[in-house]
Amino acid sequence: MRHRTGTRIPLRSPVTRLAVVAALAAGALGVHAAEPAGAAQAAVCNGYVGLTYDDGPSGSTPALLTALRQNGLRATMFNQGQYAAANPAQVRAQVSAGMWVGNHSYTHPHLTQQSQATIDSEISRTQQAIAGAGGGTPRLFRPPYGETNATVRAVEARYGLTEVLWQVDSQDWNGASTDAIVAAAGRLTNGQVILMHDWSANSRAAIPRIAQGLAARGLCAGMISPQTGRAVAPG
Repeated sequence: MRHRTGTRIPLRSPVTRLAVVAALAAGALGVHAAEPAGAAQAAVCNGYVGLTYDDGPSGSTPALLTALRQNGLRATMFNQGQYAAANPAQVRAQVSAGMWVGNHSYTHPHLTQQSQATIDSEISRTQQAIAGAGGGTPRLFRPPYGETNATVRAVEARYGLTEVLWQVDSQDWNGASTDAIVAAAGRLTNGQVILMHDWSANSRAAIPRIAQGLAARGLCAGMISPQTGRAVAPG
């Protein structure tokens, strides 16, 4: 017996002959064997959203990274400088897991109530702490509490940072349930960003369902563009 390519297949037993006949019949019918696990088709991305987690790195970071990776998601981690300096291995773990790292100030103060010199110190020390920990030099900045003004933006510009707020607030910081966080992520549309936190167990528990919900809507987790502050395809 020959394949269509003309290659001869030795048929040493009835079992072998039956297997070959079945294989050829399946091919004729357009039936294909299951693909290896790694050969699954890539998700079709009709748009991108930005998943963001503030206030890390912390003792919760390893579990968060594991959940994100297991569900095929990437996110932007807005780290506090004081925690990056104290947990450099976790900053490196964020990068190794395919996440992006942003600046979230050094000590999380209300920046709009601070002097320009203090704002500068908060931002510059965090740039140094994250870079020193192996997280690269951040290009994105999220002001604590989402509070900003002209002075804050002027200092951001000095360090080449793009300010990133959010269009959807998960309310995880306010005790939102896992169901509520999943529902919040379900409101995301192309280009939008959601606020979550590194330390929130409920946000971590929501990750599998967030991934399922995005896939069902043809949305993928993207990076946040330093040019626009909106979610785009990973570069």
